[in-house]
Amino acid sequence: MNEYFTYNPRLKIYLPKLDQDWNSYSLHTQNSILADWEHIRGHIPDRIAELEEDINLKQEALNEEENFLTSCELTEEISELASIINDLWIWYRSNQQISKDKVHT
Repeated sequence: MNEYFTYNPRLKIYLPKLDQDWNSYSLHTQNSILADWEHIRGHIPDRIAELEEDINLKQEALNEEENFLTSCELTEEISELASIINDLWIWYRSNQQISKDKVHT
């Protein structure tokens, strides 16, 4: 991407990584960051849909699973996928203006 974003392997998207206060950036840089962020945000619903499909497949497997330990593993995997979806929705709904105070990974 660029110096203002870093890849988050858990979410599998780039997230803002700002080293200074938002107002310290030039207007041109702010606009560039926002344009890149809007492009990234636009792909978040697709990523969520992929994860929901994975959850559905794991829930189907869980419904058929008879081994307790395997059931526990599937439940844990489903829980992690749901947590990732939650985090993606938070980022998707985040305000368009990126500020250092709002940026976390």
